[in-house]
Amino acid sequence: MIQLDLLLDLLKVLGRIVTILPILLVIGLIMGKRAIGKLPVFDFLVVLVLGSVVGADIANPNVDHIHTIVAMIAIALLQKFIIRNKLRNRKLGKLLTFEPTVVVYNGEIVEKNIKSIHYSIDNILQMLRQKDVYHINDVELALIEANGLMSVKLKPEKEKITRGDLHLPYRGGGYDIPLIMDGTLQKDILERLDKNEEWLENQLRACGINSIENIFYGAITNQGDFHCSVKGKKVSNLPPIEN
Repeated sequence: MIQLDLLLDLLKVLGRIVTILPILLVIGLIMGKRAIGKLPVFDFLVVLVLGSVVGADIANPNVDHIHTIVAMIAIALLQKFIIRNKLRNRKLGKLLTFEPTVVVYNGEIVEKNIKSIHYSIDNILQMLRQKDVYHINDVELALIEANGLMSVKLKPEKEKITRGDLHLPYRGGGYDIPLIMDGTLQKDILERLDKNEEWLENQLRACGINSIENIFYGAITNQGDFHCSVKGKKVSNLPPIEN
């Protein structure tokens, strides 16, 4: 009798694995690339909770299986709902993730910022080496992004040969400083750049745009050039890149 109960429990566990894996695959595809690659903190917590729910279900045959499936679907829908609202609401987005942190600027390590994100000098040097950078003095700007990875902009004289070096048509350079995100103006950034809304309106008029709300993404480069992307604009002839 005990062996029969054990066999039934084993079959129940195998059945749960067979049903849970396809559901997890669907949830992973619904959550998108952001939840599969290097995880921001919110997505990490979602995956952690999913793992706990699934682990408890598989390890304990006495747990009602339908409750686990409902919980998994609810977690996936909640994640999707919060991410959509995060994209629409800049303040909510700041609460749910970390802001980029400048750790190297013009060849100088920003000690205060490194300590604020609990990194060490060794961490920063290792991440620079992973970007093929072995001299701090070569770096114009290095950031720790929200997902913990580093982005690096080398000083112009240390960059690889560009179109400008070869006297080919040149389309700009430097780095972007975001001003408009999904129709919302980042007023604090505009002030820090010593610009005003009148200046921005002139830039929009030059682009043939009447309202900030029509801008999906607007930025000024470190060279002072403004560029933007209009909401709803269709991009054609995308390259057919697939797995």
